[in-house]
Amino acid sequence: MWFKNLTLYRFNKPFSIEAEQLEKALDEFVFHPCSSQDISKFGFTHALGKLGQSLVHSAENRHLICATKEEKILPSQVIREALDEKVAHLEAEEQRKITKKEKDALKDEITTTLLPRAFSRRSQIRALILPEQQLLLVDSSSATKAEELLALLRKAIGSLPVVPVSFSTPIEIQLTDWLKQGELPVPFYLLDEAELKSAADDGGIVRFKQQDLTEDEVLAHVESGKQVHKLAIQFEQSIQFVLQSDAGIRRLKFAEEFRAQTDDVAGEDPLAKLDADFVLMSSEIIVLLNTLIAKLGGFEEQAI
Repeated sequence: MWFKNLTLYRFNKPFSIEAEQLEKALDEFVFHPCSSQDISKFGFTHALGKLGQSLVHSAENRHLICATKEEKILPSQVIREALDEKVAHLEAEEQRKITKKEKDALKDEITTTLLPRAFSRRSQIRALILPEQQLLLVDSSSATKAEELLALLRKAIGSLPVVPVSFSTPIEIQLTDWLKQGELPVPFYLLDEAELKSAADDGGIVRFKQQDLTEDEVLAHVESGKQVHKLAIQFEQSIQFVLQSDAGIRRLKFAEEFRAQTDDVAGEDPLAKLDADFVLMSSEIIVLLNTLIAKLGGFEEQAI
């Protein structure tokens, strides 16, 4: 339930699909486990997990969705060894070299044979659709996985006019200015981790962890021309995160005291607790993003 990463996208056309309509659309692309001959399957599952009953969980005009991917684990080394053995046997038996086309066909045949015996693994990825803010947030640190979810959602609803967020002032310039000042605009506070890069393509990268970022050792790198591309930040007393120059928010961590606000719901219906957590989490994320966007100078106009 609690997001760990935020990859941000903006709608460049208003998202106006109602929850019931979205549920129906996602149902056409529901997840089914791999059959014996499937190498992977990807589809939507219950937004609240095993306790959930719907593919879309909505509260206060915010929509939570979840997709599950199952992949067969078939190491390339296993296929390569089986292929080499098969090719060697055929070449010895037929006294000729096996062609590349024949090897490709043999590889497909071996893969088909091994698939039913392969182990599989499952992973889930969630997304939060915020129509009022015209934002879509994917809980993933991988742009590839986020785009995979967007592609599936696009298939389901027919159109998904989103673009990655970009700011009027490049984030690395803003972060570098903040580090020079030694403090962040309230209600953000500087933590003890950063990554600085040289502006030159062949320049160096320096990383600091558990380091006072206001010390001369750190600032000397800024003075030499390096810019801040990752910065660990505290928001209020509720969230810690790492902000990246590509607008990615990573290692999102909600304070235990903050999460405890829904503990009084724990003795009730488990779904009620999940719903309360969702409302609490999404509300704070919205406040965080609204504040962060404002402090960073707003979105780049052409991205709309």
